[in-house]
Amino acid sequence: MEDILQDILAAISVVLNGLPQGLLALAFGFASIPTALAFVVGAVGNAATSNVAVISYQAETITLAGTMGKNMRERLSMIFFGASILLIIGLFGVLERVIDWIGPVITSGMMAGVGLMLSKVAWDMAKNDRIIGATSIFSALMVYMLTKDLVYTITASVILSSIVYNIMKKKSGSDKQESKPVPKEGLKMQKLILNSTVVRGALAMACLNIGANIAFGRINEGIAGQSVNVDTLSVISSLADMASSLFGGAPVEIIISATASAPHAVWSGVLMMIIMAVILFTGMLPKIGKYVPSSSIAGFLMILGAMVTLPGNAASALTGEGAGSGIVGGVTMVMTAITDPFIGMLSGIVVETLMNWFGM
Repeated sequence: MEDILQDILAAISVVLNGLPQGLLALAFGFASIPTALAFVVGAVGNAATSNVAVISYQAETITLAGTMGKNMRERLSMIFFGASILLIIGLFGVLERVIDWIGPVITSGMMAGVGLMLSKVAWDMAKNDRIIGATSIFSALMVYMLTKDLVYTITASVILSSIVYNIMKKKSGSDKQESKPVPKEGLKMQKLILNSTVVRGALAMACLNIGANIAFGRINEGIAGQSVNVDTLSVISSLADMASSLFGGAPVEIIISATASAPHAVWSGVLMMIIMAVILFTGMLPKIGKYVPSSSIAGFLMILGAMVTLPGNAASALTGEGAGSGIVGGVTMVMTAITDPFIGMLSGIVVETLMNWFGM
């Protein structure tokens, strides 16, 4: 019974994590009902393949598509074509071969860099919203130190910081403002366009997701203690993106999810995506999202980045076999942290190649 409760708590917590990013997607003009199709594809795909890595809103890809595309046709087109590129890569099993080729030092460096990246995002959230961010980080730290359980950590920190947020909002009177009516949506196939901007955007999204899928897939694998095939999850996320964007929805990508730490990681993830699909289909996103601040996730991100992901992977990246492995791992880790996992991976490959050429 406790295992089932943890599965449900993990699913709900990850849903709460996705709501602020969902509101960001609405702000860029992406529709919520078509995005529900992506979560349905993800739920079916994970159930069929026993994949523990879930898909959800990801602020990076939403922002990338929203800023590179001058209008909705361009934004939706670059999501669709970028997903098509990644679908072909996944179907041919390229990413698993890439992981085997680059080796454990660069892979660990990418994951350690993601740990630094998550910690920096958490810190920035806490700085921008100090009371809510501090509540989230402190409660997450206390719960994780007591339980060593990521499910209870994200649940407690998100709920407590959201309670504080709503108390503060009530005292300030800002909750008395009338909420904007939710626009009516439907499933209408969009007309895609192909131009230089769309091509650049599609390639940018594909590259970003290649690095993220490798790094995030391996992190979810470590949390769950179950093997994750990066090509399989790339196919699932690509099909989800194509279904969403074809009807006007937002991009959804692989995330580092607390459901991976649930006792039944696959089914907790499936439940999470079903809940999110229901929220989107019924138009509840703006109503629920206004009670959950984006900074409520700061605590979970800090614990996941600084205490779960960074230490072991940094040690592996910096102390690998080979004379120059520490340099390769360090460059990969730093470049991932300050740019993205794909650039980090390329940087590590370039440094390793140059060191081999010069006999270092």
